[in-house]
Amino acid sequence: MNHKDTKALSHKGDPVSPRENRAARVAVDAAFAVHTQLGPGLLESVYEKCICHAIRRRGLAVQRQIFLPIEFEDFRINSGLRLDLVVDECLVIEVKAVEVLLPVHRAQLLTYLRLSGHRLGC
Repeated sequence: MNHKDTKALSHKGDPVSPRENRAARVAVDAAFAVHTQLGPGLLESVYEKCICHAIRRRGLAVQRQIFLPIEFEDFRINSGLRLDLVVDECLVIEVKAVEVLLPVHRAQLLTYLRLSGHRLGC
């Protein structure tokens, strides 16, 4: 997502915190480093593991495949969603290994942010 998207995602105009800003900078740097070295054409799971490694080497905590249940009225689906990566408990990363990002990919990330309570994603 670009900078305009992150402004749209902020809670009631709250600025992005220094922690969120650092997590975003580190994550983007790590993703570019992985893509520069490995190039296109690999599975998402390979990129995910390498980005996770690169983020940790840059000093931030990162969790992979975080379970996110879906709740609707009084009904809970425990096998709901999985967030690919969560960096420093404040940034959701949805890894895509596709030729073109589609509107559905943005919608997916926005839904993950809304359901998880996180406000920053890429």
